[in-house]
Amino acid sequence: MHSLSVTITVATLAFVGTMLDDFFAFAAQLVLTPQDMHKRVGAAQVLGVMSLVLISAVVGSVLLSVPLRWIGVLALAPWALAFHAWQHRSDPTRQKYRRSSLTTFAVTLALGGDNLAVWIPLLRANNAFREVLTIALFALWEGVFLTAARLLVNRPRVIEWGIKFSRSLVPVVYLGLGFLILAECGTFA
Repeated sequence: MHSLSVTITVATLAFVGTMLDDFFAFAAQLVLTPQDMHKRVGAAQVLGVMSLVLISAVVGSVLLSVPLRWIGVLALAPWALAFHAWQHRSDPTRQKYRRSSLTTFAVTLALGGDNLAVWIPLLRANNAFREVLTIALFALWEGVFLTAARLLVNRPRVIEWGIKFSRSLVPVVYLGLGFLILAECGTFA
């Protein structure tokens, strides 16, 4: 059983690592969205992330019959994402369009494959207390991300820099998260 500090660190790395690119994309979306729509679009983003957490927890629960060491094989998913992200790190940035709250929710879910690939085995590896703590930390970090994205609205250069920077950092983060999954699941222990 891990200490409380390890659980907090792992949950933080899992959330921040999988949401880094989404954070800058969401901040860029806020730049294009009228101020009066920011709360609705933010709520849609939160609802999308909450849905991904719920899906991860449910699938993790379904996998309770699978030995935890075998769940570590799911580390292949973040590694495949790392390879894909590395191959496409120099692709031109897609044009940004203003989106409605429904579109924000749908895009958050659609782009949540990397979140699911990391969060499912992480939540499966936890006992009930650590799972609740992890989900609470995800909620805290989502609040931090929303607040930070709103603060960056008046700094489009920072957002553009973040989008470029995150494209190079994401492959390394995914590789690390794959190893984190292996460690959490005790696959090679």
